[in-house]
Amino acid sequence: VSTANSSLTVIKSSLNEGTSNYLQNSVNEFFLEKNSKLDFYVIQDYNPGMSVMCTNVVNQERDSRFSAYSYAIKGDWIRNNTNVFVNGENCESNLYGAYQPTGKEHIDNHSIMDHLMPNCESNEHYKGTVADKATGVFNGKVFVRKDAQKINAFQSNNNILLSDDATMNSKPELEIYADDVKCSHGSTSGQLDEEAIFYLQSRGLSKESATALLIGAFLGEVVEKIQLPELKEKILSMYGME
Repeated sequence: VSTANSSLTVIKSSLNEGTSNYLQNSVNEFFLEKNSKLDFYVIQDYNPGMSVMCTNVVNQERDSRFSAYSYAIKGDWIRNNTNVFVNGENCESNLYGAYQPTGKEHIDNHSIMDHLMPNCESNEHYKGTVADKATGVFNGKVFVRKDAQKINAFQSNNNILLSDDATMNSKPELEIYADDVKCSHGSTSGQLDEEAIFYLQSRGLSKESATALLIGAFLGEVVEKIQLPELKEKILSMYGME
C-alpha cells in the first residue's frame, strides 16, 4: 500500500534451495493513492522442480506512478500475471521484463493495462531469449475505455530464439474505445545475427563469448531500466552480463 504523496520501493527476490517439487502461488496487491510512487522489483531464480504462479494487482489513483520490473532467471514453470487498473488522471504506468528459459523451462508473462481515466501514459517492454526446448509466452492487453481520452500507451515484446526447438508465443493486444489516443504495440521473434557473431569472432572472441555479448546487449535494454545500482549489478551478473 502506498499512501498519498509517498514513495516506496519493494524488492521481491524468490529462490529455493535444493530441488523442490511443489507449486508456489502468491498474490501482491498495491493501492497507489494521489501523487504516490511505487517501484516493484521481482527476481525469480528457482532450482529445478518449482512451479510458480505470481499475480500482481495494482490500482492507481490520480497523479500516481507505478513501475514493475520482472526478471525471470530460472524456473521449471513460471506464470506472472500483472493487472494494472488506472483509476485516476495523469498517471504513469511502466512494466518491464526479461526472461531466459532454457532446457524445458516454461516462462509465461501475462499483463492487463486498463486505462479507465483520461490523460495517462503506459509503457510495456518485455524481452527474452528462448533456448533448447524451452517455451516463452507474452500475452499483454491494453484497454482504453470510452472516457479515457488522450491516452499514450506503448507495448512491445522482442524475442530471440536460440535453437530450432525453442518456442515463443507472443500476443500483444489493444482494445480501444476512445478516439483521441496515441497507442502502439508490436512483437518480434528472430535469431541472432550470424554476421554479427562472425564479426566478433574475427576480433578474437570465441563463438560462445560473441553469443553471450549479443544476448547481453539485447536484454540490457530492459535491465538498464533498474533504478538501483546495486540491484542492477546483481541482475546483470545473474544473466551473465557483467
